[in-house]
Amino acid sequence: MKWIVGLGNPGSNYEKTRHNVGFMMLDALAKRHGIKFGPSKCKALIGEGFIGTEKVVLIKPMTYMNLSGEAVRAYMDYYKAKVEDMIVVYDDLDTEIGKIRLRYQGSAGGHNGIKSIIQHTGTQTFNRIRMGISRPEPGFAVVDYVLSAFPKKEKDLLESMIERACDAAEFSLDHTYEQTMAKFNG
Repeated sequence: MKWIVGLGNPGSNYEKTRHNVGFMMLDALAKRHGIKFGPSKCKALIGEGFIGTEKVVLIKPMTYMNLSGEAVRAYMDYYKAKVEDMIVVYDDLDTEIGKIRLRYQGSAGGHNGIKSIIQHTGTQTFNRIRMGISRPEPGFAVVDYVLSAFPKKEKDLLESMIERACDAAEFSLDHTYEQTMAKFNG
């Protein structure tokens, strides 16, 4: 069973912010496959279902971004889930808006949600889909930028990026992550 964790912040205040593209992607993936989210014992909203013949669990941590690892660890402990079966979807300042980049290991790169997951899993080796939000203009604080909504002019780029991230997650269920990276990076 594969599990896909989308990072974001809970609450309507954050719903359409750049930091919540992980949640946005999971919502789109859930909609594609008729998966519904509900509360769990793991500090997260969880949706279970099938994508093709593969059973999947979609996880939206309700811990706020910087504590995302708590929900990941709680899920791993409660369901005896393996980190090798996890994909984490999150916003990335160093990837251009509208683009996705897939990786299977690496540092947090300044992303506090990923830092928390690394701390709570004890490894930097897990599959990731980084969704581009670009860097802010000079003089714009990063914290304010990631908590700001996407402007209308980026709507089409955002929607196509979400679709591409969903496609990549689906493809990865039937292929190795190396094959998935080769198809979707670049």
